[in-house]
Amino acid sequence: MRHWRAPFDRQGYHHGNLKEALIEAAQRFIAERGLGGFTLADAAKLVGVTPAALYRHFRGREALVAEVAFRGFTQLAERLGRALQSEGTPLERFTRMGEVYLAFAEQEPGFYGAMFAPQNNEPAPAGNKCDVGDGAKTPSSGNAFDFLVKALSDTFPEGFTSVDVRFIAIEVWALSHGIATLAAAGQLPKGPGLPDKYELLRAGVLALVEGARRQGATSATPDPHR
Repeated sequence: MRHWRAPFDRQGYHHGNLKEALIEAAQRFIAERGLGGFTLADAAKLVGVTPAALYRHFRGREALVAEVAFRGFTQLAERLGRALQSEGTPLERFTRMGEVYLAFAEQEPGFYGAMFAPQNNEPAPAGNKCDVGDGAKTPSSGNAFDFLVKALSDTFPEGFTSVDVRFIAIEVWALSHGIATLAAAGQLPKGPGLPDKYELLRAGVLALVEGARRQGATSATPDPHR
């Protein structure tokens, strides 16, 4: 987990960098207190400005959290991209992406908490809307999702026959998010013979993928009774 400066480094803040200072302050509060653990006044106090100064850059607290989420998704996509381009077999690279995801959730709780905040009506930062399939739009998760779909397609170029690769990607993401959330809350069961979160993710992903491949193979086999 990231170790924050304590107290916040106000000496490193300059008026030209107020926006970045506020983003870092919000990221810190989310990591330490949870998503609802701070107000705009808290962020202003932490960086040493008046609350009115915040509105030069953000329309409100939700806009600030949305920007933190955007930064988080951008960093996650970059890390997933590096894993996808790393050495090894396609299956090794795909597995490495899952490990990177779990590590990101652990190391960047401020980003991660903002990324999965309930959606609000606050407009996303400019240039930050992506399609993730069939009209569904999210403010910032598209790049990470695209990397996941590409990794599945590269790892299993023969496809899944009757199953859309995007469907498998969503299942893998849901599994990864569930494991990361349980681990962060200290609720992931531990004990002799139980896997750690990385082993659990690898086993779960393989089960999902192999299940989809078997389903495709079964649907492609002619029924002898017809």
